[in-house]
Amino acid sequence: MISVGIDIGSTATKAVVFDGEVRGHAMVPTGWDPREAGLRAFRESLAHAGLTEGKVEEVVGTGYGRISLPIFNRRVTEITCHARGAHHLHPDTRTVIDIGGQDSKLISLNPDGSVADFIMNDKCAAGTGRFLQAMAGILDVSLDELGDIANGAEPVSLSSMCTVFAESEVIGLLARGIGKGSLAAGIVNTIAQRIQGLAGRVPLVETITFTGGIAQNRSICMNIGTSLGVKLRVPASPQFVGALGAALIGTE
Repeated sequence: MISVGIDIGSTATKAVVFDGEVRGHAMVPTGWDPREAGLRAFRESLAHAGLTEGKVEEVVGTGYGRISLPIFNRRVTEITCHARGAHHLHPDTRTVIDIGGQDSKLISLNPDGSVADFIMNDKCAAGTGRFLQAMAGILDVSLDELGDIANGAEPVSLSSMCTVFAESEVIGLLARGIGKGSLAAGIVNTIAQRIQGLAGRVPLVETITFTGGIAQNRSICMNIGTSLGVKLRVPASPQFVGALGAALIGTE
């Protein structure tokens, strides 16, 4: 059967077409209209797969915008979908770290890929993609450059995880002549500290799969893994793991 999983996130909407293997995929900005973004990703993923809408038997929605589309046969939490997608790609996964635009999650998996436990940071921007984007803006670098200049630099300690206060702190440190590399390393360490805080409830049990848009940045992944003292496994397309999980659930 042909199933489409659509993950409507805060910054990007992803769709995956699956029929035993991935046939097509698409990613579009969510923007101000999650419904339109979901429909666009759905249609573009089908075009990529060379299929028409009439061939689709199941459409499963996930992400914060999953309530927005009437075409969904089912709506499933992103926790379940990220766990299912990560387990499909790497069956030995026991922990999933997902850093999205507006939240971060730590998910513990059972051997069969079901969710054993999870904890989610969605109350503030600390430890999220939005936090990293804001910090990169202060340093006047891209996210890719942020990870690159952090490599090998001696991290400066940041006292605040709150985005607003951290911005002020970084501006003050720049004014004192602290190098961008040290600040970038300190910023990445702050993300790692936030994840370590989440691990107080849900332990980091290897093998650990890193999903979400931030996982595309290999330098940031490497720095976070070093700060946490663990090895992070990153799928080839980490931003599509939630949509893949939704598509897999549609075939069950």
